[in-house]
This record gives sequence, C-alpha cells and structure tokens, in this order.
Amino acid sequence: MNVSLIINELKFKAIRSSGAGGQHVNKVSSKIELSFNVIDSKGITDEEKLRITNKLKSRITKSGELILQCGDTRSQHRNKELVISRFLEIIKASLYIPKPRKASRPSKSSIRKRLENKKRQAFKKSNRKKPLM
Repeated sequence: MNVSLIINELKFKAIRSSGAGGQHVNKVSSKIELSFNVIDSKGITDEEKLRITNKLKSRITKSGELILQCGDTRSQHRNKELVISRFLEIIKASLYIPKPRKASRPSKSSIRKRLENKKRQAFKKSNRKKPLM
C-alpha cells in the first residue's frame, strides 16, 4: 500500500454543515466529503483491493467508491485532516490479517489438577448431605 499515492487519488468536496452555528453556518461550506475509488486505485495491489472490498462491503458504493464525511469542527481544514486520518485508519484496519489460531492441548499436570479439584469439590458437597438412616 502506497500511502502518498493513495492520498493523491482522494477527491474532496466541501458542503454545508448541519447543526448549530448561527448565521455563519449558512454562508460557509465547512463539512468535507472524501471519496476514494477503490477499484481504480493505483496505490493498492489487486489482493489489497479484494480484501478492502470484502471488509468494507457496506461502506463501498456499487461503483466502487468509499465515501466518508466529516463536519465535526467549524474549520474546513481541520475537517479535511480528520477525514484523511479516519480514512487511513479504516484502510489499515481492513488490510489487517489476523494470526491463525493454533490448536493446543492442555498439559498433563493441568488435567490432573482439574480432576483433583473436581474430586475435592464433589467430596465437599457430599459431606453437606443429610446422613442416611
């Protein structure tokens, strides 16, 4: 994955943000919409594209674009920085390959200890019963 090439492929659009802000909010487009075409990207290998599209099925459009929005702050530049960092986190998380689990067996001593503990508990509980007459 070539991060600098991917960042150059990003497309940004400034749109009007919703919510509180008074008169200023009606004049300024501070919300940022980031779009990234996963399929046509040159900074990602084919294998990585496949992994990203599988992991982010619900977030990718039919045309193969990943769209993110950020309107957290009143600053357009700060929103742009935030959306880029979120985008990179999402891409890195989708490319993460978990280590395969190796099947293991309990040791002989742990099996023995478990069985001894079970016998002790059973004996303790059997002593609580009322004696037979």
